[in-house]
Amino acid sequence: MISLMRRFVFLGVASGLVVGLLSVQDVSAENAWKPNKPVNLIVPWGAGGATDGVSRQTAMVVEQSLGQKIVVVNQPGASGSVGTKSVLDKPKDGMYWTAGAVKDLGVYKVQGLLDTTLADWDIYLNFAIPNVVAVNADSPYKDFGELIAAFKANPGKIKVATAGVNSAGHTAIEMIKTYTGIDYKHVSYEGGNPAVIATVAGECDVVPQLSKEEVDMLKAGKLRALAVLADGPLKIDGYAEEIPSVKKWIPEFVTAPIYFGIFVPKGVPQEVTDTLNTIWKDKLASDASLQTYAAQNAMIFDPATGEAAMKKAFPMVQLDAWMKFDKGDAVVDPSTIGIPRP
Repeated sequence: MISLMRRFVFLGVASGLVVGLLSVQDVSAENAWKPNKPVNLIVPWGAGGATDGVSRQTAMVVEQSLGQKIVVVNQPGASGSVGTKSVLDKPKDGMYWTAGAVKDLGVYKVQGLLDTTLADWDIYLNFAIPNVVAVNADSPYKDFGELIAAFKANPGKIKVATAGVNSAGHTAIEMIKTYTGIDYKHVSYEGGNPAVIATVAGECDVVPQLSKEEVDMLKAGKLRALAVLADGPLKIDGYAEEIPSVKKWIPEFVTAPIYFGIFVPKGVPQEVTDTLNTIWKDKLASDASLQTYAAQNAMIFDPATGEAAMKKAFPMVQLDAWMKFDKGDAVVDPSTIGIPRP
């Protein structure tokens, strides 16, 4: 599981990107799905965050191959479960999809937020994104060790901005708390972007959200990155400093990639999933625009479907589910819904 995080050692941008998009006709087959009206992609988090950004970017590529518009609608609430439930409740005709981090989808039932498990969905991965612990550029904390010392000296007083309970940022700070015993003041926002802006504005002291949500403010010199929750350091194009791994201070820290994707509820016509499987394999995997987007936003472009997608994303589902269970924040034992302890 730990070896998966080696993918987050960003030491440069790979060359040899495939140029150009292929035509709609290239993906068509006799039994391919051809929707006669726009598809609805419900993003269950606020505009401007990581889920919103990667979902819209992916949708632009998929709709070219699908031959139909994909309408992206933000429907945040209850840690992403509101928008996700709205898709579950729709007719299973393939016209409604949702999106987000697989680890969120995997722990809704553990937390009692929504009666669904990963088995209810077909998962189409697009990007993997690491968490970065950052502070305002004017913060007195110069490295992660100083920040941890400040947390311990001021329990419950240092304000940490996240996109809410169950968000990647909240999971990150809770994992740090598990290893260090710190306490903090949680300030919840409607998405990763508002959490980042709040830290830049001085409303909060720390933001542990995803690299994609912080990258612009890091490059602009408004945030200072202290650590990345990965096995190795993170190098971001346009940001001078290499961001050290959390393992520099907490060698025993165990984490896993947070994978994002588009989720289609099981029960839709087979032609829908067959068509999406073909698009992901033949088009998405080699799309130059998505590879460039990943490089610019400190992400890994790693599309996958089916069992391969589950194998990549499941380790973080396990870590998050069992962390919540061990802390008493779960209402369902993960092992009873197919999530063994890692």
